[in-house]
Amino acid sequence: MDILLIGGTGNLSAECAAVLRGQGHRVALLTRGRQPVPSGYEAIRADHADASAMACALAGRRFDAVANFIGYDVPDVQRDADLLRGRVGQYLFISTTVVYRKPPTRLPVTEDEPQGNDFSQYGRRKQACEQFLLERLRTDGFPVTIVRPSHTYSCRWIPNPVTSAGYTVAARLEQGRPVFIHDDGQGLWTLTAAEDFAAGLAGLVGNAAAVGGCFHINADEVLTWNRIVAEIGLALGVERPEIVHIPTDFIAGVEPVMHDKLKGDKAHPGVFDTARLRRLVPGFECRTSFRAGIRRAVAWFREDAARRQVDPQIDGLFDRVIRAWEKHPR
Repeated sequence: MDILLIGGTGNLSAECAAVLRGQGHRVALLTRGRQPVPSGYEAIRADHADASAMACALAGRRFDAVANFIGYDVPDVQRDADLLRGRVGQYLFISTTVVYRKPPTRLPVTEDEPQGNDFSQYGRRKQACEQFLLERLRTDGFPVTIVRPSHTYSCRWIPNPVTSAGYTVAARLEQGRPVFIHDDGQGLWTLTAAEDFAAGLAGLVGNAAAVGGCFHINADEVLTWNRIVAEIGLALGVERPEIVHIPTDFIAGVEPVMHDKLKGDKAHPGVFDTARLRRLVPGFECRTSFRAGIRRAVAWFREDAARRQVDPQIDGLFDRVIRAWEKHPR
């Protein structure tokens, strides 16, 4: 198949590109050119936000499948729907489980869980994208498939409640410095290795039965946040990471940027049903445990000191919240 990935060099999309290419498909990556496109892929350079540039870059092209990893607002997907009408066999929109109302009404969360996240603008925008595309399916037959990942990570990510990109949290643990976890740390959470997500996505690509459907792609392994930090510590050789448990509302009060991240997502149970995906992709299986995946990530960072960058803004956020909590009367 001829497949186009819009945003094909990121944490999640790079793994998807590799799996699809490994299956023998012809894979093109559309990027702005900020990240190099590996050999073996067709590179298409254009700013996805520029409708004219997109029209020029894709003039006369048809694709069996297009997957958009960087659609965050309705105009992002409207441009695609207008440009690709009649020229694509399947359009896969990479959405998010943050679209669901919080807290969930039941576990595991299915794709039919009520939407409308009152706490997350990101979730509401993704929901609006989904609604727009499904309406285009009903009115124009635009062949959309909605994919909802939860918390995915690659070798370049160290999962945590603030931001998984980079080495900041790992560096703090290595140095014996504390990190905070929201509430008592016993909240349930799902982490999915990017290569496992990619295997599930590949099973949906070109699958006619997936058109018009919404699908979770995530691991079955469920961990507490305390366990997640403990596993990161073990991968780093830190037997007893220092964890400070702080109420979600207090964290968000000190650092408003954490409001959407926690109240709109990570402060609620993240356990998602994948039965719908497995009916269409019977061989789907997440093979990477978090213990194995985080060890792989730590090894990747330790291969090159230049990779172990600490973000001073994120580091400072941890310090400010923890200092404020230490001063808070209890």
